[in-house]
Amino acid sequence: MKNENHIIVIPWDFTPVAGYALQHGFKFAEKAKSKKIVLVHIIKNEKEYESAFEKLNQIAKDNQGKNGLEIEPLVRKGSIFTTIGEVASEVDAELVVMGTHGLRGMQKLTGSWALKVIVSSKVPFVVVQEPPNETDLKDIVMPIDFKWENKEKLNWVSYLYQYFNPKIHIIKPNTTDVGFIKKIKANIAFARKFMDGKGVDYEIHTADGKKSFALEIMEFGKNINADLIMILSTKNIGLADYVLGAQEQYIIANSSKIPVMVVNPRDDLTRYEGFY
Repeated sequence: MKNENHIIVIPWDFTPVAGYALQHGFKFAEKAKSKKIVLVHIIKNEKEYESAFEKLNQIAKDNQGKNGLEIEPLVRKGSIFTTIGEVASEVDAELVVMGTHGLRGMQKLTGSWALKVIVSSKVPFVVVQEPPNETDLKDIVMPIDFKWENKEKLNWVSYLYQYFNPKIHIIKPNTTDVGFIKKIKANIAFARKFMDGKGVDYEIHTADGKKSFALEIMEFGKNINADLIMILSTKNIGLADYVLGAQEQYIIANSSKIPVMVVNPRDDLTRYEGFY
């Protein structure tokens, strides 16, 4: 958020969802007064470079100058699971906007694979499945649970408030665990203080607790016709999470196709003890 150019990275795989991501990228760029969008395509070997760059460069030319933006094509040899995050760091990106194909499709950026890409980056991802709505981001769902890392989402609440002035719908899990309840209350109190100080419009809701929290987040987002869901990625996610299914991947690939902002916990903040 310190980069005055507000650079946005769009992973490009020459599928329709990449185009959807670019459309969302334009909306963020317009509000944040971004100077540049970087389209990045990952290749497996150098033999693919010339053909890939030619096609990507044409996409950049077709969109050059829209909203006063520079569109830079970038073809890089590597792995989608690490190279996109590396590029985002290299260009000092503020945000990555990426299209996903939901939970279906081999060799596509599905919910699980998208999550693996996301956790390699230091900057947040906005993951989309469809073109943007005509309206701006007016209603944003933000789950808050017992984890102290929830604090990091508030920095991005401030960012979104600055450019979109949305209403934040906080949803907390319904639990009987005394320890979790204490931590959730502390996190909610911190969030209240933060948002009151910024003048952010917000409401606090409690999930029913009859289903998994991830499912209730998605249902709540659908019920209020949310424009965005903001979540945290699992810190130090491992292979088992990809195989068994980290909860984030289901939210990313939600059937209502609500865009999802995924904030990655920062290692340099682990020395702090959260909200309490």
